[in-house]
Amino acid sequence: MNIRPEILKNFMVLEGLDGAGTTTQAHLLLERCARVGRAAHLTQEPTKNPIGQCIRSILKGRTPAKPETLAYLFAADRNEHLYGPGGIAEEAQKGRLVICDRYLFSSLAYQSVDCGERLVRRLNKTFPLPEFLVYLDIVPAEGEKRLSSRNEREIFEYQAFQEKAAAVYGKILTGFSASGMKILCIDAGEAPEVIHEKIWQVIEGQK
Repeated sequence: MNIRPEILKNFMVLEGLDGAGTTTQAHLLLERCARVGRAAHLTQEPTKNPIGQCIRSILKGRTPAKPETLAYLFAADRNEHLYGPGGIAEEAQKGRLVICDRYLFSSLAYQSVDCGERLVRRLNKTFPLPEFLVYLDIVPAEGEKRLSSRNEREIFEYQAFQEKAAAVYGKILTGFSASGMKILCIDAGEAPEVIHEKIWQVIEGQK
């Protein structure tokens, strides 16, 4: 993907299509860290900050916006998330394991579908990469089944779009294979506790 910025240590990102279980795994990691006495910080994108709230309104279909506008908003939210007070960079530099539910890879996968890869790559090219990237691999049809129970669906949470995003994710993983990140691809169909143990082993192996 031609994005080769610095690697930010103590930073882990969970990625995958909607329904893959990134949020579940993020919370399991936080709980495990608490049990073993490891300092950790859980966060997510979009954030709960004002820009992130604007993004969520668009994703829920409440606020109309051009695809390019959404790409710019995600980048702005990410910049504050990284470098604002109490942000990712500050927490990671303190030695805490920062666990992030989605990051720039989601932008590359989702926003590129509607507005092309060039713009999204340009907006995200200077952001640091995580030390760990965990991709939960799920078949779009299975993700659709998991999402069907939700009362409110977001604009991207439909199988036709997810299939397009899955193809881009494949290119992303290949493009970053030599980036220096530790990339772990896991079958999201496995039991949550099995997935968690696989992720934890990677974290423990870096001590």
